[in-house]
Amino acid sequence: MQRSRPGIWLYYSIALLTFAIDYITKKIIERNLELYEQIKVIGNFFLITSIRNRGAAFGILQEQRIFFIAITIIVATGIVWYLHRSYRLGHPLLLTGLALVLGGAVGNFLDRALYGEVVDFLQFNFGSWTFPIFNLADTAIVCGVALIILDSLLAARREKDKENETHGNGDEQQLV
Repeated sequence: MQRSRPGIWLYYSIALLTFAIDYITKKIIERNLELYEQIKVIGNFFLITSIRNRGAAFGILQEQRIFFIAITIIVATGIVWYLHRSYRLGHPLLLTGLALVLGGAVGNFLDRALYGEVVDFLQFNFGSWTFPIFNLADTAIVCGVALIILDSLLAARREKDKENETHGNGDEQQLV
């Protein structure tokens, strides 16, 4: 009996849920914390810190709003195209990864388009070193990219296994 695969709507639902969670958490931070206000969650290791980022990841490319808006439109369009193209292949890890990247990209896009900056608030400290503060959209993008890479590695392995089955695995001994 063949398993039916979920409709493409499932992956758009993942993207929408990712976007919604990101949006809601950013609004909670905006409404309840002053800029630079901190809440200790796990001592000095994990804090909620309200900041605004006018750049990309790790604060690079500050004040490049139009550039980020244009790039995000291009990337989101590419992801939607690739999601539809890849759906026919039925790779759930890849499709879920694409959905997470899409939801996260649109979440940060909305902030940049409307306000010219992104709300970041998740801060992790490792001793005296502080990892750059980020948000849930960033987390979704990183997790999505990790799933895409994992799917690529697994696809390469499946291809190698299929090739070994077709051509033999090279472990057969020759008779002399």
